[in-house]
Amino acid sequence: MQQLTPSLTSIEQVLDAGAVHSVFQPIVELDTGRVVAYEALARGPAGPLATPDALFAAARAAGRLAELDHTCRRAAVEGAIEQCLLAPLTLFVNVEPEVLDTAPLEDLLAIARDAPGELHIVLEITERALAARPAELLRTVDRVRELGWRLALDDVGAEPASLAFMPLIHPDVVKLDLRLVQDRPGPAVAEIMNAVNSYAEQSGALVLAEGIETKAHLELARALGATLGQGWLLGRPGAGAHPDYVVGELDLSPAPPVAATSDRASPFACLPDSVALRRSPKALLIELSKQLEREALRLGDTCIVAATFQEARHFTPSTRERYAALVAATGFVCALGENLPPEPMPGVRGAALAEGDPVRGEWDVVVLSPHYSVALLARDLGDAGEDMERRFEYALTYQRGTVVRAAHELLTRVVARLPPSAESLAQPSAAAPAATSLVSPIAPFPAVLLERALAATTSGVTVADMTRPDQPLVYANSAFESLSGLPNEQVLGRNCRFLQGPGTHPAASGRIRAAIEAGLECRETLLNYRGTEREPWWNEVYLAPVLDDDGAVVQYIGLQNDITTRVHAELALQQERERADSYLTRIEQLAYTDALTGLPNRRRVQERVEAALWEVRAGGGALALLYLDLDGFKAVNELHGHAAGDELLVVTAQRMQACLRRSDLLSRLGGDEFLVVLLGLEPGTARAEAQQVGDKLAAAVAAPLTLAGQPAVVGASMGISVYPGDAEDFGPLLHLADMRMYSSKYPAVS
Repeated sequence: MQQLTPSLTSIEQVLDAGAVHSVFQPIVELDTGRVVAYEALARGPAGPLATPDALFAAARAAGRLAELDHTCRRAAVEGAIEQCLLAPLTLFVNVEPEVLDTAPLEDLLAIARDAPGELHIVLEITERALAARPAELLRTVDRVRELGWRLALDDVGAEPASLAFMPLIHPDVVKLDLRLVQDRPGPAVAEIMNAVNSYAEQSGALVLAEGIETKAHLELARALGATLGQGWLLGRPGAGAHPDYVVGELDLSPAPPVAATSDRASPFACLPDSVALRRSPKALLIELSKQLEREALRLGDTCIVAATFQEARHFTPSTRERYAALVAATGFVCALGENLPPEPMPGVRGAALAEGDPVRGEWDVVVLSPHYSVALLARDLGDAGEDMERRFEYALTYQRGTVVRAAHELLTRVVARLPPSAESLAQPSAAAPAATSLVSPIAPFPAVLLERALAATTSGVTVADMTRPDQPLVYANSAFESLSGLPNEQVLGRNCRFLQGPGTHPAASGRIRAAIEAGLECRETLLNYRGTEREPWWNEVYLAPVLDDDGAVVQYIGLQNDITTRVHAELALQQERERADSYLTRIEQLAYTDALTGLPNRRRVQERVEAALWEVRAGGGALALLYLDLDGFKAVNELHGHAAGDELLVVTAQRMQACLRRSDLLSRLGGDEFLVVLLGLEPGTARAEAQQVGDKLAAAVAAPLTLAGQPAVVGASMGISVYPGDAEDFGPLLHLADMRMYSSKYPAVS
């Protein structure tokens, strides 16, 4: 089996020697082309630890991640000073999500203050930290603001929940995930940009697009609202400043005020004094809570839900059922209460509330998304008696600032999701017990035989490490190499998203993300792309989690099969079915529709009238038939030709249709004869109403028109029959209306 990391000695040597340096990639103002900032990118010494992925994987395995993270930031600041990347330029520096709250930043501030010129720093926080370590993230934000530095939120859009977290972090720069400019636009991109542009407009934040490698990427970045750009088209990473660019200053909006340090508050305490408080029994609060939960389900995976339940006993089985639905549908869910564990149920985050924490006395439900915010904030009044009758003082607020502060108070209490140590696939340990590893729990299975078995299977087999940032692949068999079209050295260390492309349906990838977030098995069929040529192929993928002793997901095993031939056959069959359905629809249309006017023919209107007669007989009411025959139609045909006659019929049909209600029927019976059916009439007034409509139709038909460039005038003769009164069935009613029309047209003959 392939080893995940090099030996511990190698990373120790790198750290002890401080053999980490930074390269700097320009960040360009898209409208002016000026370089306004540089991002520091960590690099190791030449050899197996040269790339940042290898460096951080080795440090994580050795338990020295925080030390490496600090070394990288120190190298970034010192390298920027050495390369004179000082004001007006700005330096973007990354912080590793797993060490957010322990990152030593103050010494870097001292280095920056001793620089020969002013050093502007923007600290980048990746969106991966949002759901995993929200409390640590928010504490780091406060520390960075206190230092006078600015903040950037990186990889926005990689996970939908990052969109809801933006107002909590209040980043000065929003960095779009590179897939937004490199993939084909779709509904997911539109949703992300809707949220990002809304936040940028309200806060004044700048939008930066990463991964700009072509002119098409640059054009799309501008279209998405980005004013800053980064990528190989604009400048590759280098040892120092890019010589070909004019330097400018990063124009950031004023920083938000730093919150004053005080004892921990609570969501209810976030309510402004101007908000009117109400009193209610718990029963009403439960129904209000359910309504907010339904709103969250409607908002979907860009929504976060934070709630308090006072005590664990209030987190009932029915509550668990509702919150399971919230976990599946939304981006982040937490539930806090006395004696509720750090994870009350799979996918729901929790906290160990300290004794005396005011949250223990509250009933709060906070729903926050990019375009919707609401909070139910309630405080227990301490009543005795029946639980459902206990009274609370509460407010239901939609003020976004209050909702954001309430969410902040709850998320600062959420316990971090601590990943267990990464384990080698070939060497299961306590973090990956035999019962859930690739090794049989009954008897040891030689690793060499296991590797041969995996290599021999025709299905692609992969293992992703869920304890590492971006969940990279740490194992892939030879069948997966063939499926992906890439050798293992270009596969391992990458998230399997590289298989996706512009044709991958966002809903399919969204279902996979939701299953992984919930730690569930998943089977999905989605369009992937093979090799450097990006050849499309259909992948039937099955994913299964591997758990440690504590029930935490440490790995995901994936099985992939190329079912392109089957999908194409199914698509071809579906196309044939759709073609046959379209033929049947067309045949039915021809059978029931007048080809010239598009109106129902006699066969169709007879069916409709017979059905209407059944309804009228059962429920009362009346209907009327108006039989119309055009006067002067034969003369038009003889004078102007049959084409003009056809045009006259079409215009007449349009004029009559405009005189009728939506519920009325208009049919061409043939030649120059039309039938109008008036439905929903009252028996006592049906004949008079029919006569009024008939007069209106006759006037519309008689209005002058131009045919073949010549004025023409026609009229209409009409006969009316009514049910009930004249006849009981369609045939006799039609015949009677026809006879009355004939009498009207030829009174002398009658």
